[in-house]
Amino acid sequence: MKNLCETYDVVVVGAGHAGCEAALACARLGLNTICFTVSCESIAMMPCNPNIGGSSKGHLVREIDALGGEMGKNIDATFIQSKMLNKSKGPAVHSLRAQADKSDYSHRMRKIMENTDNLLVRQAEVSEIIVEDGIIKGVKTVSGASYFAKAVVLCTGVYLKAKCIFGDVSYETGPNGLLPANHLTQSLVDNGIEVRRFKTGTPARVDKRSIDFSKMTEQFGDERVVPFSFTTDPETVQKDQVSCWLTYTNEETHKIIRDNLDRSPLYAGVIHGTGPRYCPSIEDKVVRFADKERHQVFIEPEGLYTNEMYLGGMSSSMPEDVQYAMYRTVPGLENVKIVRNAYAIEYDCIDALQLKSTLEFKKIKGLFAGGQFNGSSGYEEAAAQGIIAGINAAMYVKNEEPLILDRSEAYIGVLIDDLVTKESTEPYRMMTSRAEYRLILRQDNADLRLSKYGHRVGLINDERMAKVELKEKQIAEEVERVKSVNIGTGKEVLDLLEKYGSTELKTGVTLAELVKRPELNYEILAPIDKHRPELAWDVAEQVNINLKYEGYIERQLRQVEHFKKLESKIIPDDIDYNEITGLRKEAMQKLNKMKPRSIGQASRISGVSPADISVLLVYMEQFRRKKM
Repeated sequence: MKNLCETYDVVVVGAGHAGCEAALACARLGLNTICFTVSCESIAMMPCNPNIGGSSKGHLVREIDALGGEMGKNIDATFIQSKMLNKSKGPAVHSLRAQADKSDYSHRMRKIMENTDNLLVRQAEVSEIIVEDGIIKGVKTVSGASYFAKAVVLCTGVYLKAKCIFGDVSYETGPNGLLPANHLTQSLVDNGIEVRRFKTGTPARVDKRSIDFSKMTEQFGDERVVPFSFTTDPETVQKDQVSCWLTYTNEETHKIIRDNLDRSPLYAGVIHGTGPRYCPSIEDKVVRFADKERHQVFIEPEGLYTNEMYLGGMSSSMPEDVQYAMYRTVPGLENVKIVRNAYAIEYDCIDALQLKSTLEFKKIKGLFAGGQFNGSSGYEEAAAQGIIAGINAAMYVKNEEPLILDRSEAYIGVLIDDLVTKESTEPYRMMTSRAEYRLILRQDNADLRLSKYGHRVGLINDERMAKVELKEKQIAEEVERVKSVNIGTGKEVLDLLEKYGSTELKTGVTLAELVKRPELNYEILAPIDKHRPELAWDVAEQVNINLKYEGYIERQLRQVEHFKKLESKIIPDDIDYNEITGLRKEAMQKLNKMKPRSIGQASRISGVSPADISVLLVYMEQFRRKKM
């Protein structure tokens, strides 16, 4: 019997949020690409929460867009509620979050995938990777077909040996009843890839008609919607929005959970995978935060054409009867009807320490990885890794310079650096607190920071890049103009200051000095700025932020300068850490295992001390002189 053989430039395994971005990046860069999925109906599926963005995750979506990705455009076209979070705080933590119509989100992404030149979507389960002499050659499917390629990107999500569990019920399945991928893990292990077991969970979906919303607090979207994509015209996304709702658990809820912990697979030892610390199940919350009298529960619609509502904050793997009992103690859910039970899902993934900063495996040339397969959690984290893995697979095939974003350039840089440098024993979740330079890595300036990289690799066209450069020029010119405008102590000025409770002027000041006052901003001062040019809202926003936080931004830029010096000290590939006298044994072992690309990355490895770095710097200088 003769098996099918086909040849492509790139094979992408998986069509979730990571796989979609990886496949689209490769295809848009002109490479003949095939993307495998266990089900064409599951492309860009949202198996858990029905939203995109949120604290720090909104930053990632904006950055994906600035590089030329699709996630931002897709949510702009399919959201049903949009909200800018943390508006009462500084701009560094402002983050966009949108409720999605899950079905529309998936359908639109599928349409984009199926109508992108150079891209074929194929429904089949990949069972093997083909490796020869440490170089990837392609993949095989369960049918025995071979697909040869110059690069392969693994974006398997939570499907590898997936098992769904609630109470005593345990069965091999992917999310939403889709088939698991049971064969690929063994091939990875046979090729020297270390695999581990993680788990995540999801709450029940309930029937909207069985909810009493009068006992809950209504949560509205923003009156003026800000789009995710820098290419989306804000006027096109202003529309009527659906509401979300807020309620709380109580002591009765917690008592039911505590009384049934012996029936929880999480606490009975049935679940062996490690779950995400920052997205715990409700039983985990009740145990770990025993002093809390209540926990928030967000009731979120799954779409416009379904009555399914998502119970955010109450994921669980409790038995079915316990789920009903605990949910019905929550105000507004007394008579709730469950449409889909809550469950935990276990799956195989990798330790990302096996990857380079390009997301290529250290041991297998041309094999890249992205998404939850790398030990992360969340749609946005997955998509961010997907676009980088896709870009770098394309750069590898084209024999061009890879794209590596460092920690001072992007949240994506922080995410990937954490994954490939720091030992993690649980699913990784992005948070603003992980970014050392978050004042300059804001979501509002992602286009100014990253479009040049998207343009360099070929995902951002000349026209879009020219618009970014014009925006940059307008911001710089307006900041300088505002610094040079002198404001006197006339009646109009004093009246405006009094209106906003700002201290009266005794002498003239520059307009920039007024912008820096906490109670004032660039927009408020428009009436006394007689020669102000007409500027787009996003340009004005940048002018205000740059002026108001100028001192803090300058300080952070100086910190970045120091950071860049360490990152620029590249460690030779052929260095043998065992030869370095003075290195502690632990550091020697960690450095040999990790093989960091730079002194900066080496300094962030757990178990490598500042003293070890000093020894390494001295050795590198001696090493460099020997090579001369």
